[in-house]
Amino acid sequence: MTEYDPRYLADLVRRPIVTEKATLLLEQNKYVFEVIPKATKPEIKAAIESLFDVKVTSVNTLNPPRKKRRVGKFVGYKALYKRAIVTLSEGDSITLFPEV
Repeated sequence: MTEYDPRYLADLVRRPIVTEKATLLLEQNKYVFEVIPKATKPEIKAAIESLFDVKVTSVNTLNPPRKKRRVGKFVGYKALYKRAIVTLSEGDSITLFPEV
């Protein structure tokens, strides 16, 4: 397996995505993260394993379509991002909301 620089891996994962669909996936031990668009599945797997000390069984990625946004007469697009659905092995979990 390729070794990745841990300083680089920390920048791959931007934030966890908390939506209704993402919370339903938590019951199946699947977590959804926003990652940089150039991240590959092996890099995402290595990043999640190093950041959260868990064992990842699979990584599914998807690129949502760009949405057009308009401000007055100026037309632009929202920023690109990539979603990664990470499946963890049995017994592992990630605490998204630690007790304050």
